[in-house]
Amino acid sequence: MTQSPRKKLGVIVGVDGDISSVGMYNMSNDANFLWYGDILSGPRVGAFLTINQNDIKIIATVSTEKVIDQQNTIKSKEFDNRYRKNSINRIITLKTRGVIEDSSFQVTSRYVPMIGNEVTLTTKDELNIIYAVDKNEPTIKIGHSLLEYYPIELSINNFFASHIGIFGNTGSGKSNTLHKIYLELFKSDCYYKGITKKSKFFVIDFNGEYTGNEIFGVKEDENKEDYDVNTKKTTDKKLPIKKDYLFNADILSILFDAKPATQVPFLRRALNLFKEKISSPNPNFGNLFVGTLKKILTTGNAANQDSLQDWIQTAKKYYNDSIVYNNLDKLRYTSHESYQIIGTDIYFNRGTIDAIPDCRWDCLKIKIISSELDKIFNDETKTPIRKLQIFLDFQKVYATSWGKVNREHLNPLFNRIDSAFSSLEKVVEVKENIINNYKTLNIISLVHANQEITRLIPMLLSKMIYDEQKDKVAGKGVTQTRHLIIDEAHNILNSEHRDTNDNWQDYRLSVFEEIIKEGRKFGFYLTLASQRPADISPTILSQVHNFFIHRLVNYKDLYMLENTMPTLDKTALKMIPSLGKGEVIITGNAIPTPVFVKVDKEMDNHPKSDDTNLTKLWIQKDETAK
Repeated sequence: MTQSPRKKLGVIVGVDGDISSVGMYNMSNDANFLWYGDILSGPRVGAFLTINQNDIKIIATVSTEKVIDQQNTIKSKEFDNRYRKNSINRIITLKTRGVIEDSSFQVTSRYVPMIGNEVTLTTKDELNIIYAVDKNEPTIKIGHSLLEYYPIELSINNFFASHIGIFGNTGSGKSNTLHKIYLELFKSDCYYKGITKKSKFFVIDFNGEYTGNEIFGVKEDENKEDYDVNTKKTTDKKLPIKKDYLFNADILSILFDAKPATQVPFLRRALNLFKEKISSPNPNFGNLFVGTLKKILTTGNAANQDSLQDWIQTAKKYYNDSIVYNNLDKLRYTSHESYQIIGTDIYFNRGTIDAIPDCRWDCLKIKIISSELDKIFNDETKTPIRKLQIFLDFQKVYATSWGKVNREHLNPLFNRIDSAFSSLEKVVEVKENIINNYKTLNIISLVHANQEITRLIPMLLSKMIYDEQKDKVAGKGVTQTRHLIIDEAHNILNSEHRDTNDNWQDYRLSVFEEIIKEGRKFGFYLTLASQRPADISPTILSQVHNFFIHRLVNYKDLYMLENTMPTLDKTALKMIPSLGKGEVIITGNAIPTPVFVKVDKEMDNHPKSDDTNLTKLWIQKDETAK
């Protein structure tokens, strides 16, 4: 087959590193050329051109263009010849992207443009090589290139086995891109052949955009589950959380906003004792709680004046038996004997520490109280969260009764504990093991969650599934993968308050920085979507491998991208603010050169992020008014 002649445009007249200057043969400014049956993109900014160097085809993109006045080299206004025939010439600058050698495109510095090399239009065959993915490589199609309208396919292996960043202002098409790439993945043969058996996907959805049947192309059956994390009401479908992660001092300290100096040490000691007791063969929490009461009554003035009433009020909070109530209310202190009964009242002397025989304790029905408190604690209708709350309440009495901890330091903490546990109990289900509780695709919607739960759940879930994956894979090779997708990632990955004594910020960033630094080797991959990349921790952003960049106009966001994306050149960076809706620059390790793409939009199956049509809203008939 005879190869068509090449459309010659100009010649290299200057080289500066990977930037070349081209003197054009004519002033043609056609956006496209019809050349031997093919429509080829003209030499406009962003377009591919080919620099011919013997059998090597150096591929470059147009960075800038200008004209020079050849008859007015001293730039005199008096002798301005720009509007005379043959007085001006067109000059374009090219940035080298790679070379085509042996019918394959590769990024290399082995070949560089040289003065005198001729520049031609990039042919369809060359575009096929530039955009091509190995024919044996599974791919997904997400759209078309902006200039050439060439179908863009992405390697499944290279993209999804990496950390992905999707950034763009509100309304730029960011949510559609996130949905599109995973929709195409779940539509691929890989989904039916192995994804459902070997991988799990978790979507943290702050705005409720990705809930609903067939979102991402997966129906709500055995392969998909939507979790509406709702703190306004109790729902049947709660988020499964492993007990070890919920009953963790670091996690609870963040949930309760515990102060490092006084409240965190108390939580650590209490949780260590709780886990020790609950894991023992025959734990008797009633004896433990009543043991505090006995010690209060037999340690004389060593116990605080209010400790007895603190214990009684705590017991009454969970136990409503009138007989025991009456006995607790009969407790009195006396300055006389160490122990005596006067009428119906029971007196203990604070000034002595005399031992009291068991028969005397029987008057107080201490064994009954112990037994009943143990039954309350082990009641099967009480969740592990509620049991922990009971334990912490009694531990507070124990910690403050002998001055080890100032009760005024703990009171604010316990106000927050009551509120936090009330919210947490509505949205999570504590499990011993969570391996089989999650499905292939899990959507965690936080749109109905309060602030404390919105802060906690993404971090708790992320650490839990990452640690589980790490334990399974470490030292054994990757036999399964986990994919965490966080929309509006700036909500939880903001580094603004780090190192300002904000424990939640510090711990949360430490968790995600470990995940993004180490996760890839364990088969754990992050996808982050955000409208404010500048708000995301630079440490996290610098570890992202592949980027989808939509329209961004804030200079801080552009500066952040410029300093964290080595594959994004200044020409592409300058075009980001002018990208249209759905237009995106794809760049990163998985693609040899940045590509401008128009992402296809799914008309029927897409996130709930469309712009509101106000006029349609205002004039439509209000069915709710009937």
